[in-house]
Amino acid sequence: MAPIFPLAKLAFLFVKQVARPLSSRIRRGAIRNAFFKEKICLPPARLYHWCEVRMKMYVMNITRSKESAPIPRLNEEAAIELGANLLGEGVIFGIAVAILAFEVGRQKEKDRKKEEKEADFINGLENRINELTFANEELDTKIRELTRAVYATQHQMQELTVEIKEKNSTQTK
Repeated sequence: MAPIFPLAKLAFLFVKQVARPLSSRIRRGAIRNAFFKEKICLPPARLYHWCEVRMKMYVMNITRSKESAPIPRLNEEAAIELGANLLGEGVIFGIAVAILAFEVGRQKEKDRKKEEKEADFINGLENRINELTFANEELDTKIRELTRAVYATQHQMQELTVEIKEKNSTQTK
């Protein structure tokens, strides 16, 4: 169990290191492309900012009234920065979820194959037990037949012995 924690730490550091260049690339793309900036990068940043301010107001027990000022909008540069970071981490998170889903699927398939193999083994054992039971019954039947044959032969021998004794006794008289 001990080696898992350092591996988790290493994975976390790897994700952080990969997210930085990805977010800077998204930031550069947002600066160059107006559609990307307005439709993809800024909306998540503005939504995040709005939710963050609302949560802070709720935690500090500040209520909004009609007289109070609306939630201030984030300036464009900060929104691009925040949006790029959100999208970069979202992509990394998506990749991590995909890897995790793949691993879970692979593990389930491995478990299914193992259970199938065990079920086949158990079925083979049951078939073998049935075959041995049938062979045992056949042998019991043959033993009974041989026992009957032995008793019949003994009975015939006794009858022959009695006949021989009777013949001997009649001849001696």
